Amino acid sequence: MQELKNSLGDIIKELFGIEIEPEVTVAPEGVEADFSSNVAMRLAGQLHKAPMEIAEQIAEKVDFTGNVEVSRPGFLNFISPDEYFVEKLGEMRGDFAGAIACDEYAGKTVVCEFSDPNPFKVLHVGHLYTSVVGDAISRLIEFAGGRVIRANFGGDVGLHVAKTIYALKDKNTDNLTIEDIAKCYVEGTRAYDEDEQAHKEIVQLNKEIYAIAEGDLHDSRVAELYWRGRELSYKYFEDFYAKIGLKFDKYYPESEVAGRGLKEVRKGLKGGVYEESDGAVVYKGEKCGLHTRVFINNEGLPTYEAKDVGLIFTKWDDWKFDESVVITGNDIVDYMKVVLKSVGEMNAELPKRTTHLTHGNVKLPGSVKMSSRKGNFLKAVEVLEMIAEALKRDYKSEDFMVALGATKYAFLKYKIGGDIIFDIENSVKMTGNSGPYLQYSCVRAKKILSNKKGEVELKDIAGEEKALVKKIIEYKGVLGEVVREKAPHKLCNYLYELAQEFSRFYEKCPVVGNEREGERMEIVGAYLDVMTSGLDLLGIEIPEEM
Repeated sequence: MQELKNSLGDIIKELFGIEIEPEVTVAPEGVEADFSSNVAMRLAGQLHKAPMEIAEQIAEKVDFTGNVEVSRPGFLNFISPDEYFVEKLGEMRGDFAGAIACDEYAGKTVVCEFSDPNPFKVLHVGHLYTSVVGDAISRLIEFAGGRVIRANFGGDVGLHVAKTIYALKDKNTDNLTIEDIAKCYVEGTRAYDEDEQAHKEIVQLNKEIYAIAEGDLHDSRVAELYWRGRELSYKYFEDFYAKIGLKFDKYYPESEVAGRGLKEVRKGLKGGVYEESDGAVVYKGEKCGLHTRVFINNEGLPTYEAKDVGLIFTKWDDWKFDESVVITGNDIVDYMKVVLKSVGEMNAELPKRTTHLTHGNVKLPGSVKMSSRKGNFLKAVEVLEMIAEALKRDYKSEDFMVALGATKYAFLKYKIGGDIIFDIENSVKMTGNSGPYLQYSCVRAKKILSNKKGEVELKDIAGEEKALVKKIIEYKGVLGEVVREKAPHKLCNYLYELAQEFSRFYEKCPVVGNEREGERMEIVGAYLDVMTSGLDLLGIEIPEEM
């Protein structure tokens, strides 16, 4: 289909001088064709011609192995000979990696920054979501030949740390846990908001903590709590990431980039990028259709904005990346525009190389937005436990991969951008668009292949086998689109449609004991190769049994 899209695009540009990305789909049921395009109807209004006339002009130019037919009201239908499908399937069985290869990122270095939890807080369901999405995008870029650095940026300094330590400092912390820290953050936030004296103490603590982190100081009660809390937090993060099969290459604590941020902002202040305002340093974004934001506050401390400036320059120094992919919630879209705009006035190349992907909130059905400040959030580990419980599986057993696969797929099947309603019951169903359904489909294919007696060359395709074969050979084109758009949900859509096609094949085309057993084993083998590859790109494993 991708070859057809490219060919149609070139023809339309040649005939009409219009650049367009034509849609090519598998022909709908009832249409005697393999592939179909409605591009002539899309062009009709622009060209002021009848769709049938446009379709006929395009059809005359198409170089296609097979037949091209035009049908009302202006569809282009493509009918491939069976030999084409036999050849393509043979290529996939002979050299699967070569047949699906993509070089979109060959020779490029990409920093993927995601998850970004703050030490002194507990990981919530939003961190789980962005971890799963970020890892899938990283895997796609690696598949396309890129060198990926998985980076994690977190606030190990700032008011949230000061609020936590304010509540911790007078408590017995001999057996301090991450849960104690989370409770103290909620307690400290309440004190900061409601108690004027506590508010002043927390502001002062914030300054002290910056000095401790920057100077690597260890000679006070506050310093002892700070370093213990930070170490405990990072150990907690590492344990959780290991549980979901993720490892980061680089952590960037805010304290390690804040100094660089101050340096760059002060340099930009001298260069006219930033301005002084009431004792603070700001960037006035109104001059470019944005808004004003503070980068250094009137206490002389870097704000989140300055820390992000420091992070951007530090990542550039460390990796000289071709692209920096940053995945965050969509509540900071305008914030990031201001940060990148200011950076662009100091180094025009860095914003051009930065891709900011944003997502909405993860909610349970009927739930309100969760907040760690209020303590009403769903913890990341609780999500996995709830999925495992819904599947009636042991959270600590090898069967956990089914629960993890269900969770990852439940997140990845949605287009990145809007809010996600995380419906646990639907996520664990063995039917429908779920991770367990795809995993079970693969287990079923493995069971069929366990009866394979030897290698058979596929020389032809019987009528009822063709639908599955057609879907299998779409994989390379789908992967190209998924990589270019960084769109894991499109891979999920394809795999689900493929699994549905396999289910229909399973019902209509008996394999073991059939006179076409050998040929059908080859088709099932190709199906399993594609499903295994696709699920692996999503970070989902296939169990041996279900």
